Amino acid sequence: MNKIQFTKMHGCGNDYIYVDVTRYAIDDPVAAARQWSDRHKGIGSDGLVLIDKSPIPEADFSMRIFNADGSEAMMCGNASRCIGKYLYERGLTDKTEIRLLTLSGVKNLQLHVREDVVESVTVDMLEPVFEDSSLYISSRDAGKGTFVSMGNPHYVIFTENVDQVGETGRVLEYHPAFSQRCNIEFARIEADGTIRTRVWERGSGITQACGTGACATAVAAAMTGKAGRESQIVMDGGTLSIEWREADNHVYMTGPATFVFDGEIDMDKLQTT
Repeated sequence: MNKIQFTKMHGCGNDYIYVDVTRYAIDDPVAAARQWSDRHKGIGSDGLVLIDKSPIPEADFSMRIFNADGSEAMMCGNASRCIGKYLYERGLTDKTEIRLLTLSGVKNLQLHVREDVVESVTVDMLEPVFEDSSLYISSRDAGKGTFVSMGNPHYVIFTENVDQVGETGRVLEYHPAFSQRCNIEFARIEADGTIRTRVWERGSGITQACGTGACATAVAAAMTGKAGRESQIVMDGGTLSIEWREADNHVYMTGPATFVFDGEIDMDKLQTT
């Protein structure tokens, strides 16, 4: 039987299935992501992440990420933190600074290690990119938002009603203003200065957390004067620390990564597309 080993991990509840493709070939990752991500008939996850060696000398390793609907994502902050923990604790590297190649460029991971355990990871998410994609949404109390690209597109709406994420997010993902669809964040500034955020993730729906979404929210809050350059983004599955440094204009995300379980799956049962 053609079996492969996988590892399920999560970053603040944003869970993915991780496969080391230097050991196991995944010929049809689109089909694998769709079937394995199913929370009733599969393993259950927000998508599939493939870990590989880097084809270029500027990076140590590479990642590809496929959402639960099979679409390929440019980048995932939570997944990149999990990859850092996976590589170090599974003995694939002894580096605490790792260069990770993604479809949105090379990201630098700084592992915070204590007694050989990666307690958290800081990811240099590079510079945010802005576009004039503002629009007005006449649905409940959603209004004008801020478009921020963190290697993938995000539309951040500040509102008291962050729980409209399911109702409004599913519509906005496919809004004609977004040619490649969009991740949608609903954010509220709390009394203690933290930013409560819920996210509709492109290709996956409501997720417990989104690393790039947390970065986009922090940047949008700073741009609009709602917060400074350092923010605590409180998402459904946990809190991420975001710093938009003035010195280099890069966004730095720090947060945990967690192993859930290891497993084995029969590739012969994969229904390819």
